[in-house]
Amino acid sequence: MEQQTLVELLQSCQVPNTERLKATTAELRKNYYPHPQTLLWLLHILTSHEDPKIRQQAAVEANRLVAKHWAAQPADQKPAIRQKLLETVLTEPQSLVRHSSARVIAGIAKIDFEDGEWADLPGLLAQASTSNKVAHREAGVYILFSLLEVAADAFEDKIANLFTLFATTIKDQESAEVRTNTMLCLSRVAMLIRPEEDPVNLARFVEIFPSMVAVLKSAIDAEDEDRITQAFEVFQLLLGLENALINTHFKDLLTFMIDIAANTDIADDSRNQALSFLMQTASFRKMKIQGTPNMGETLTLKSMQIATEIEDEEDEDDEVNPHRSALGLLDLLAASLPPRQVIVPLLKALPSYVNHESPKYRQAGILSLGMCVEGAPDFIGTQLDSLIPVVLKLLNDPVVGVRHAALNSVARLADDLSEDLGKHHAELVPSLLRNLDSATVGASNESEQRKNLEILKAGCAALESVTEGLEKEVMSAYLPELVPRLGRLLTHPDLTARASAAGAMGSIAGSAEKEFLPYFETTMKALSEYVMIKDSQDELDLRATACDAMGAMASAVGPEAFQPYVQPLMQASEEGLHLDHPRLRETSYILWSTLAKVYGEEFTPFLPGVVKGLLESLEQEESDLDVELGEEAKDLLGQEVIIAGKKVKVVSANDEVEDVDGMEEGDDDEDWDDLGGVSAVAFEKEIAVEVLGDVLSHARKNFVPYFGETIETVMGLVEHHYEGVRKTAVATLWRAYACLWALMEDHTGQKWTPGLPPSSQPSEEVLKLGEVVATATLSLWGDEVDRAVVTDINRNVAATLKLCGPSILTQGKFAEQTISILASIITKSHPCQQDMGDEGEEELLDEAESSEYDWLVIDTALDVVLGLSAALGSQFAEAWKIFQKPVMKYASSQTNFERSTAIGVIAECTANMGNGVTQFTASLLKLLLHRLTDEDMETKSNAAYATGLLVYHSTDSATYLPAFKEILGKLEPLLHTQIARTLDNASGCVCRMIMAHQDQVPVDDILPVLVDLLPLKEDYEENKPIYECIAGLYEHQNATIIGLTPKLVPVFASVLDEPSEQLDPETRSRIVAVIKFIHGKSASLIQDNKVLRGCL
Repeated sequence: MEQQTLVELLQSCQVPNTERLKATTAELRKNYYPHPQTLLWLLHILTSHEDPKIRQQAAVEANRLVAKHWAAQPADQKPAIRQKLLETVLTEPQSLVRHSSARVIAGIAKIDFEDGEWADLPGLLAQASTSNKVAHREAGVYILFSLLEVAADAFEDKIANLFTLFATTIKDQESAEVRTNTMLCLSRVAMLIRPEEDPVNLARFVEIFPSMVAVLKSAIDAEDEDRITQAFEVFQLLLGLENALINTHFKDLLTFMIDIAANTDIADDSRNQALSFLMQTASFRKMKIQGTPNMGETLTLKSMQIATEIEDEEDEDDEVNPHRSALGLLDLLAASLPPRQVIVPLLKALPSYVNHESPKYRQAGILSLGMCVEGAPDFIGTQLDSLIPVVLKLLNDPVVGVRHAALNSVARLADDLSEDLGKHHAELVPSLLRNLDSATVGASNESEQRKNLEILKAGCAALESVTEGLEKEVMSAYLPELVPRLGRLLTHPDLTARASAAGAMGSIAGSAEKEFLPYFETTMKALSEYVMIKDSQDELDLRATACDAMGAMASAVGPEAFQPYVQPLMQASEEGLHLDHPRLRETSYILWSTLAKVYGEEFTPFLPGVVKGLLESLEQEESDLDVELGEEAKDLLGQEVIIAGKKVKVVSANDEVEDVDGMEEGDDDEDWDDLGGVSAVAFEKEIAVEVLGDVLSHARKNFVPYFGETIETVMGLVEHHYEGVRKTAVATLWRAYACLWALMEDHTGQKWTPGLPPSSQPSEEVLKLGEVVATATLSLWGDEVDRAVVTDINRNVAATLKLCGPSILTQGKFAEQTISILASIITKSHPCQQDMGDEGEEELLDEAESSEYDWLVIDTALDVVLGLSAALGSQFAEAWKIFQKPVMKYASSQTNFERSTAIGVIAECTANMGNGVTQFTASLLKLLLHRLTDEDMETKSNAAYATGLLVYHSTDSATYLPAFKEILGKLEPLLHTQIARTLDNASGCVCRMIMAHQDQVPVDDILPVLVDLLPLKEDYEENKPIYECIAGLYEHQNATIIGLTPKLVPVFASVLDEPSEQLDPETRSRIVAVIKFIHGKSASLIQDNKVLRGCL
């Protein structure tokens, strides 16, 4: 072992020969790396060799050995080594070698500082950083950055000195590298600042911040791509640190970024990075954007402007460009900010876009609308009537590109507003068909042919989404027009067009249900040709879509008609698992889910294969990868980056071969494909675990043999790195609990009753699973930062409490923790509701208006509150003391849907608490009286419902009786509205008041008005108090009600007829008793009616 041989080995590392590299690495590992002397030789090579590639290699290898061997170097030689290293780096002409050498110095210094040595290094670096020589300044600042990366704590008492130094270096007139390296240093200094404890250094950072922005600006002006990227990365990093660091300049920074993004004179890459920064800001600092005056509107309008840069001949798979990024930003803004800040300005600007003479503006306008619907469906739903004429106009635009954009946006609108959009089917469907027909005519050139194909696919996608929201009766009328057209497209020369047609056909069948039967055999025959194809990616895509469509048809036509296709489809789907096509695997799982729903317990013969396939999917390995990048990525060495949603560690191209998992020369493309596949595995697991929940829910008792293994596997996914898997894993555990509970109730015949302790002891299996589910849920629920995960947990807990009652609340501290977590969500202090660095700003959050997506977390938490009230009954009064104040605060919100939701919660909790609500009568009555005259009709309607329940259940008549006259006065206009649900709730309220205190209500005056409103058209739940009130009056032979009998007889006939859910069994039996009473008094009234005659 000698130094010259080491040099030769380093030279071997430069040769692009895999076998030679493996042999060299083995030699270094075996004979050199274990010895301290090797580090000394490497440092000597680094400081003396004439070949920069060898110096670079020596620096990389030395950096790897510093931690292991520096302490073993002779103490008397260390000062000379340090000095030589520093001198060499300061004069190193090659940037890459300089940076790698700087990391060696930083690694040594980290050890030295801990041992109280090399104390003069910071001073030496400060001198170098202010030297007259540019090279010294560039090296000095970069070594400081390297030191701050690995030994930042050594500078905690030197922050003031660093700011003094950086205030000079960030304005270096000669070197962009010095300015950029200073920015990198400041990003690390920012991580050391604790704003509340260190206001002085916070002020210094705030003062220097504009100079950091200037560095980015000058890099953009110089079109220096590397420095532009480094500067943007610094600002991205700052988004994840304390709010106070950028608060002062937040508005100016965002304005600067959107101005860069909108400037067409700037390179697209820089504009994309500015838009990426704004997307990150919308994700992680949404509350700050919301609190910055006019910022949401500015970002929205400028994004719409950028979207006008769309190109006619653009490939859907083109790389990222500014107009696509701008549309992506709009999507995020709509989901992150209240509609007032995004949707309102967008809708205000929309006419000027859709009526613009330039087709690019018309495209941008309709695409912008389509991108925003997912984030604010409720608000856009309220505007749909005025938007439909715009959509129809653009669907019939003379320019193909505009029609294509309109079709895409219709699909997006229908995805989130299917029922609302479905009401406009008479205008929409013919427009969609005209677009399909226009695209099937012959094309005169290749460009026209490509445009026709895009229209075909977009038209099918729009039909697929729109038809999903149509009622069976409506859908069946369109079948003769739609099915033949799409049937012809199933043999289109282009496979992607066939796939689009298959998707639309599946949706049409799903909506038409058994009305699709006349077309079923023909369509299945056409689709069956594709269930086994596998010779290309497009064929596998088509196979997957055909599989999906057939599943929809199974749901439509039912088990008997579909039976001949089950076995071959199941075989095809199991084969599809082994064709290395992620989407085909997912559609196979979804098919299993569909068939389990269609066949229920008859699906049992397939369970062994299905469960095996799903569990194998869930048990796939997802180990983190080391990714080998080229020389240009050296600055990322050892860091973790996110690629395809996966954390990946970057290693040197010359790192130990064994660390690279067989990444060999020539395999780069496949290796990156595999990396994308890692993320695909996580997506696949999300589908698989959800399907597992579907299968166990529908197979019921036949799934019991697989319960143990399923629960064990799913439990292992609860803390998965991908939020989609976490969400579906917890959901499947809750579904398993509900399934086992239902099986137990079927076996015992006992139903749960509200209150603790439970009225009957659950089985040992249910208790054990309950413990598992509660433990898994609490491991996530309180600390989860993803809103969608928390929202889904809320939904599952709420549904289970309503279905299975209070037993789950007996698990450990589940009840206590549930109440605590719900309180944090309702008061907007849960981690998933916080911006990064929000600590201490809860008051700002509490007062802020919610985006629809943010409100969904609160809305579902309120649903858990309802679940608790249902499970606990009158005992819920203790928990209501915690929830009452925040719920009543929402009931006084400036936002309509918050008020109406909160009043609805009060109503349901009152119903579930029964007389437990008595102690809250005064405070609730005051609020409800106010809301009975609310400007929002939904809130008024809910207030009527809640008021009736409060009067009916509370025993504090001394408080509410004096308000009876006022209540009736406020209900009177509601009884004359044309809105069915409001009429229903107002009628129900009056009847509950009569049942509670008949003597306090002018029954003779009000009954004729009530009877004229019957039967109820929408809210059948209110039939119970209405008809129980009427039955009670008949039982007491009230003269007014008996006088109204001729009017009531057809009403009784209506509610006793279909749909049967109009009356619950108890109320139905009381009305039947009334019918018999009337028959006894006046038989002719009953005998003439077939329905009523049947009751006798």
